[in-house]
Amino acid sequence: MSKMRVYEIARKLNTKSSVVIKKLNDMGINVKSNFSAVEESDAKKFIDKWNKSRKELLKKAKSKQKKEEKEVKKEQPAKEKALKEDKEKKTKEPQRKQRHRFKKEEFIEAVTPQKLKAKKKYKKTDKETKEEEGQTNTIELSEGTTVFEFAEKLGVDFSDIIGKLFQLGIMARKNDVINTDAAKIIADEYGFELKEESAKAPEKIEELLDIEDKPEDLVERPPIVTVMGHVDHGKTSILDAIKRTNIAAKEAGGITQHMAAYSVKVKGKYITFLDTPGHEAFTEMRARGAQITDIVVLVVAADDGVMPQTIEAINHAKAANVPVVVAVNKIDKPNANPDKVKQELANYNIVPEEWGGENIFVNVSAKKVIGIDELLESILLQSEVMELKANPNKRAKAVVVEAKLDKNRGPLATVVVKEGTFKQGDTFIVGSQYGKVRAMFDDKRKKIKKVGPSFAAEIIGLHGVPEAGDTLVVVKNEQVAKDIAQTRQKELKKAMLSKKGISLENIFEKIEGGEIKELPIILKTDVYGSIEAISGALSKISTEEVSVKIIHSAVGAITKTDINLATASNAIIVGFNVRPTQEALQMSKDLNVDIRTYKVIYDIIDDIKKSLSGLLAPEEKEEILGRVEIRQTFKVAKVGTIAGCYVTYGKITRNAKVRILRNGVIIYEGVISSLKRFKEDVNEVQQGYECGVGIEGFNDIKEGDSIEAYVTVKIKREL
Repeated sequence: MSKMRVYEIARKLNTKSSVVIKKLNDMGINVKSNFSAVEESDAKKFIDKWNKSRKELLKKAKSKQKKEEKEVKKEQPAKEKALKEDKEKKTKEPQRKQRHRFKKEEFIEAVTPQKLKAKKKYKKTDKETKEEEGQTNTIELSEGTTVFEFAEKLGVDFSDIIGKLFQLGIMARKNDVINTDAAKIIADEYGFELKEESAKAPEKIEELLDIEDKPEDLVERPPIVTVMGHVDHGKTSILDAIKRTNIAAKEAGGITQHMAAYSVKVKGKYITFLDTPGHEAFTEMRARGAQITDIVVLVVAADDGVMPQTIEAINHAKAANVPVVVAVNKIDKPNANPDKVKQELANYNIVPEEWGGENIFVNVSAKKVIGIDELLESILLQSEVMELKANPNKRAKAVVVEAKLDKNRGPLATVVVKEGTFKQGDTFIVGSQYGKVRAMFDDKRKKIKKVGPSFAAEIIGLHGVPEAGDTLVVVKNEQVAKDIAQTRQKELKKAMLSKKGISLENIFEKIEGGEIKELPIILKTDVYGSIEAISGALSKISTEEVSVKIIHSAVGAITKTDINLATASNAIIVGFNVRPTQEALQMSKDLNVDIRTYKVIYDIIDDIKKSLSGLLAPEEKEEILGRVEIRQTFKVAKVGTIAGCYVTYGKITRNAKVRILRNGVIIYEGVISSLKRFKEDVNEVQQGYECGVGIEGFNDIKEGDSIEAYVTVKIKREL
């Protein structure tokens, strides 16, 4: 149902929002500001009542006017017509004035158009008020104060401050942070002394939360489960089958709204499922320090077996140290082979219990709803072994699973509570945002007052949109929350500027400083044979201080998922005859993830050996200039094949070295023979423009290939 804002109602009635707010509250409709939303039915009812009241008042006004005119006529002598006319002229103006005297002040305020109303009376500035009260004219300026906030402290219009700054040669807008020196000069001009506010130490909420729980306070909590696996193996189908089998017939419509987390009841116990886009979201949350998942359900199709994304999911689960329950899906298919799946998974240390392993395997068919109950029981069994417990009687701590900006309800977040009880009215800090819970909804879109450990809720009342994986913590009041949020925002900016990931150059420093005991590596190659050869060689490289560990290996281009895993695990990415995708390349720069690509296996081993012993001093370094997409090819006599291209990232220059990539794999390396814009030879072409490129000694260019342009930069050897 659509809604109307208070200011829209006021505009329709040609009156002030403050009058509408008062009247709506009198009617029992709770609104606080001119941006508050009112149900359309309530708004219509209010407008009708307003118009009816206005008509009645106008009717009474006319009636009273006529009555007064009649009384005047009776008092005049019938014979003295001239005197009567004279009197009528004299009494006409007073009658018009009387027309306004009998009306109530509230009605006058309501019906007078906004533009005709008198200006507000002059309001004394803070300075004048303080002077009258004999106070000192001192104002405090905290770090990050905007022009608008500074103007409010001085009690002047922000446009005056912008003008003063302009005179000082500073161009600023109302929301820009004001320069401290400029603020001192302006404050002095207005007769104020500026005092820089000492930074307040925000409440250390992490210390408050790390209080150890007493064993008697802990109670059993439901497991939180993430479903992962290869694309098209049935992750979504299994989640849908679980939903269908757990919706009671009496619940009309059941789960009416998609939420990123929901709970199902199995034999009197609950399980919470995270319905997120597989391992990518799982790793992104880990990268933000949110270890929310208790159990991973790995879905493997019985007819397909282990696929590249299956291996990826296994490595992600192992990196997070989370137990894996295997759901062998599509067992209803004629070519289904569950035993083959078990054998293949055993190669990755996912071994069934009947083979002496630690992993539960369940045969299911999401399509025919076979084995779903058994899968849910297996999850409960695994959670019993883990003895999952939490204290519900403490300050709540939760993790954001999903967040978005809703055009009607503002910032929304779906959270899963880790400990404590989260209640309506609680003030909280979440990442670098804060808020107060105005409303909470469960996964069936039902309004709730509180939510306990391992259960999910959608909350309204945020001041901004947090990120998935952010930790939410309840604090004592809104001022504390605001202070912490502002401090975190400043720290986040500093951290982003100074962030330095692990790289081959700084490994030795980190080993000596005791920062790392294990070097995690993500390996991507062009063929499976290369994985075995490189993995075998790397596993033998270790020193007394640090061991080398390959946490994930796969065939294909280096992708965004690899960057996420590297961020979460603080790993180095090694590529053999492959290159990163454009998205991954940009992301690696933003997150400071070290990507090393090689063409010779010996170079990989040699570099890592030197790094671990502190001997690595690279003399040359590649600098990626840009990426070009080949959209068309032309055969030119005596010249060869020319590629019609579009620059998608950075730029391409005539003197650059190039690589030809097909599906992220290097198929040729060389130099540019010609670079043209239309028919003109050019030295470089920037992002967003088309060009023609000829590659020296290579004509096997195809549509859909990419060209990566780079230059080699010489680095001085450091002793």
